[in-house]
Amino acid sequence: MADISAAAAETVVEEIKAGGGEAIALVVDLTDYAAVAKAIATVEADFGPIDVLVNNAGWDLFVPFLKSEPDFWSKIIDINLRAVLNITKPVLASMVARGKGGRIVSIGSDAGRVGSSGEAVYAACKAGVIAFMKTLARENARHGITFNTVCPGVTETAMLESFMEAAGDKEKLRTAFTRAVPLGRLGKPEDLPGAILFLSSDDAAFITGQVISVSGGLTMHG
Repeated sequence: MADISAAAAETVVEEIKAGGGEAIALVVDLTDYAAVAKAIATVEADFGPIDVLVNNAGWDLFVPFLKSEPDFWSKIIDINLRAVLNITKPVLASMVARGKGGRIVSIGSDAGRVGSSGEAVYAACKAGVIAFMKTLARENARHGITFNTVCPGVTETAMLESFMEAAGDKEKLRTAFTRAVPLGRLGKPEDLPGAILFLSSDDAAFITGQVISVSGGLTMHG
């Protein structure tokens, strides 16, 4: 488990071990390519080749574009787009060299599909992730490696709570967000693992370059 926070990484590792799995905690700044490559080498030395990669790091603040500054843009881009590139390259290189296929799943966002007010740079990054995954799907199909993106919609997270509190009318916003979702509730982090697990499995061996929204019908593409 790689995280910039040692405490957060250790917490997840303990949960994995409690469920019968094996894991180690690595403190890694995902925006640092050399640090990422070193961490991946450590993982492969301890556990063997990586068969499945899930890019799920992300960060954002709700700020209208005209009120944002270049330093803010850089942080958003580094965490939400550059980190995906940094992790994917060494893992993909290992998968290609091994010649046994693989699965790469990135967490996008419906903001990257349809836009989201107050999240211009974040939406641009997530749109970039979607295009990046589709391009890699084309470039690496001959290697049997699949690339897909899972896009959450409005989800109950600390980031959403902070935004609603800062806006000043938390319950009114929650009601508005909920009414916009055809299935009648906001998303939960627990809604995502099923889609990720499926796309990482042999059952999804013939699925690549696709984008799946897990958003209760908020975003529908056909």
